[in-house]
Amino acid sequence: MLISDKNKRVLLFIVAILIALFTYFLVPKDLFPQAPAVAAMIVLMAFLWVTELLPLSVTSLIPIIFLPLVGVGTLSQITAYYARPIIYLFLGGFILAIGIQKTGLHKRIALYLLHKIGDKPHQLVLGFMITSALMSMWISNTATVMVMMPVGLSVLETAKSNGLSGKNLANLGLGIMLGLAYAADIGGMATVIGTPPNLVFLEMYTELFPSSPAVGFVTWMIMVLPISILFLFSGWLVLTKLVFKLPNQRLLGGHKVIEQQFLQLGAMTPDEKRAGLIFLFAVVLWLTGSDIQLGENFMIKGWRSVLSIPEFKDAAVAIFAAMLLFIVPSTNKHKRTLLKWKDTAQVPWGILLLFGGGLALAGGFQLSGLGQMVGNAFSSWQVDSPTVAVFSVSFVLTFLTEITSNTAITNLILPVIAEASKALQIDPRLLMIPATLSASCAFMMPVASPTQAIVFGSGYVSIKDMIKGGLWFNFIGIILVSVIFLVWGRFVLGI
Repeated sequence: MLISDKNKRVLLFIVAILIALFTYFLVPKDLFPQAPAVAAMIVLMAFLWVTELLPLSVTSLIPIIFLPLVGVGTLSQITAYYARPIIYLFLGGFILAIGIQKTGLHKRIALYLLHKIGDKPHQLVLGFMITSALMSMWISNTATVMVMMPVGLSVLETAKSNGLSGKNLANLGLGIMLGLAYAADIGGMATVIGTPPNLVFLEMYTELFPSSPAVGFVTWMIMVLPISILFLFSGWLVLTKLVFKLPNQRLLGGHKVIEQQFLQLGAMTPDEKRAGLIFLFAVVLWLTGSDIQLGENFMIKGWRSVLSIPEFKDAAVAIFAAMLLFIVPSTNKHKRTLLKWKDTAQVPWGILLLFGGGLALAGGFQLSGLGQMVGNAFSSWQVDSPTVAVFSVSFVLTFLTEITSNTAITNLILPVIAEASKALQIDPRLLMIPATLSASCAFMMPVASPTQAIVFGSGYVSIKDMIKGGLWFNFIGIILVSVIFLVWGRFVLGI
């Protein structure tokens, strides 16, 4: 007899509770009494996110209730995670995207991009991934996806209006959106400034091993760039040929059709120009705000350093640019300004809660001592083969980062791995660098990375699809990081 949807939901809720209880009794509480409760909460939230028994944003609110209840942080501490600066970065970025769409600029950008890249789905996904990876080598992964996602949405809207529908449209949406997010994280691995875990490694390695050989900007790039390049292209093939297969047909009938449609748009309207300038203003500020260290003795200063306003960070830029859309007048007789407040109904507010829940979960992981327990497990780890050690570290860090911040986990784990390398009598770089790179290789959950949280809000990506594609990328990352580092990385570092 088939189980009804109602009974199936009840059954899944019972399973979720049983798994959480099992986790609670499995985790020892001798040193950290609150750790079992937080581990149970993490497992419960992961189960609810994967099965979507509750709306994702509702599941994300569980830490507000649960963590203060079990004495892990105060209510003020936990709710503060839902108002972190990165949440406002997302909010500003979403409003900027709405501004571009409302003025019609998105269609012009999409047609121009299609004309330059080509309108075959595989070409589009590859073009977006290469652009995203190259940008994220020099600016934050989050800012990269913020810049690129409105363009991706524009292309998808244009393809939809020209007859693409059904599974082909869904797969193209998944290819572009997941490709953007994944490529940003992959590109960020390639330079020391590309993503925070890389900087955490450099800081800790220098502090813990001051007399050891330094790992400079150029050395890091020579060592990691091959991993990023192979990861990017193998990931593109997996996305477009295996997981979300794309047709080989032209989306819009070829370059002539695209060119005709682009010409039919005519000259840019004043509203398009104004929205475009505001978006460009935000992009330029995002790209040029931070200092860029090139080698040991040369630095390009960002405008924050030049103007001595270090706290005017990317989130403030995003909110300022978004506010301009409500201030700059429109030439459309039906509107006073480029955006009205009612337009913000299109903001995916649930995604902001989702990412806040991920930050709160990561906070509970640290506050309860559960993170320290994981660290202790590493310190007691015994293994004879460096190869096994590298693969093991890559595997654990990749999947551990699915449920907590990659920056937080590298801060926690790298000192422990450094101690483990001393006990194993191996070069600390042999374990610390793969661990650092693997912390950027969690691709299955929206809460695993800001880039994934952003594209999850596009409407084209479900959590099941992200897990489906992300699982492949996780294992590709584990294999490439481990194998290439063991062969090429050791050669470059002279280990």
